[in-house]
Formats: sequence, C-alpha cells, structure tokens
Amino acid sequence: MSPAEGNSARASGPARRDAAPAGQTMSIGEVLAQLRPDFADVSISKIRFLETEGLVEPQRSPSGYRRFTHDDVARLRYVLTVQRDHYLPLRVIKEQLAQLDRGMELVTEGGSSVTPYTAAAAANDEVLLPRASLLEAAAISDELLTELESYGLVTARRGGAYDADALLVARTAGELAQYGLQPRHLRSVRTAAERQVGLVEQVVAPIFRQRSADSRGRAEEAAVDVARLTVRLHAALVDAGARRLSR
Repeated sequence: MSPAEGNSARASGPARRDAAPAGQTMSIGEVLAQLRPDFADVSISKIRFLETEGLVEPQRSPSGYRRFTHDDVARLRYVLTVQRDHYLPLRVIKEQLAQLDRGMELVTEGGSSVTPYTAAAAANDEVLLPRASLLEAAAISDELLTELESYGLVTARRGGAYDADALLVARTAGELAQYGLQPRHLRSVRTAAERQVGLVEQVVAPIFRQRSADSRGRAEEAAVDVARLTVRLHAALVDAGARRLSR
C-alpha cells in the first residue's frame, strides 16, 4: 500500500476499514439484540438502510453475510442517538461522522470535543449546529430564524452555533408559521414556559441547598419529573380548550 493509500484508509476511519478476527465480529441479528433495549424502533431493515446511506460499513464474511465490529455498533449507537435526541437529518450526521473520521473536532456544549462513535459522546456531548445546518434541519428561512432570535425564542451558543433545543423550537415555529402564527404571536408561549421553569426551580432549589452527597442527583431527577408533569398539565389544558372551541 502506498503512503497516499494508507492516509486515505486512516481518514475514512479504522472502524470501517480494518478487518477484525471472526470471533470479534457480530451478525446483524446480534447487533439488533444489542441496540433494541435502547432503541425500540430499530430493525434489521433500519440497520441496512443506514449501511446503504454510508453511515456504517460492516465487513462481509466469505459467504457474503454482514459482520459488525464493536466499533460499528458504537457508530450505530451514535447515529441512532443523535437522530433521536437531536432531530438531525442523516446528511448532517454523516458530515459529523466524516469529520470525526478525519480526526477533526466537533463543537460541543462547553467547548469540549466529541469522542468518536461512543455512547458517551452521544449522551454527554451536545453537538451544536452551525446556522446553515439549523436552517436546513428545521426547514425554515433565515428571516424566520432572525425573527425568532429577536423575540428570544431561539438563542445561539458559542461561536454562533445552535443546540438541539434551538432546533426543536425553530422547527416547531416553522410549522406554526404555516398557520399564520409568527414569532411575535409566540411570546406568550415563551412566557408560559418561563413560569413553568419557575415552578421547577421552586421544587429543586431546596434540594440543592441540602448539600448532601446525593442532593444533586435527586434535584436533577425531581427537575425532570416536575417538568414532565407540568408539560403534561399544560398540554391537557390546551387540548381541553381547543376541544371547547369546536363545540
């Protein structure tokens, strides 16, 4: 192999190029069994689709069967987690993986780098989107995003990048805009959300002040639970009010 060929192989990622011993690889069924507990909707056809899209490249046995390495499984976990939790389109995820394959760092919350293809990277590091990627993923115009920012509904992070929360807000605002609801109409929704956050703070603040060994964990658990319940209550009240309108 020439030096150029060697560099090309390294750039494309060892998880997809280096051959692993047969005893260290898994069948597609074994991969599915590993992923299913965390991703209930994953299927063999989904894994094959991701392979078709170039997001994972399993080895092939002499008889033609797919053989996956542990790195392949970790790569699939990264793709499925980011797709589920950050609502990123496959094109954006593929770009991230290509950057990681080349040894490049992705911008993350707090400025830390993403560890390639690990569950910890997907769970603990929040990959941020540049403006152009956010506009594409949310399917909105630059003008609408600018207006959302002017009303404090979307806020850029370090370096002008946007997190998963910004993406979800932008996408939802874009869908509401189809019904004629512009960012100025959504200020009341932001105000209601801020009040709900205040309710969560009332619950968790006393727990944080206890300063016990497990106080932080209990506070975080309470915050998630109270937030979930207030969102459920809000949705129930809105649904009930909307049904009254049609009576």
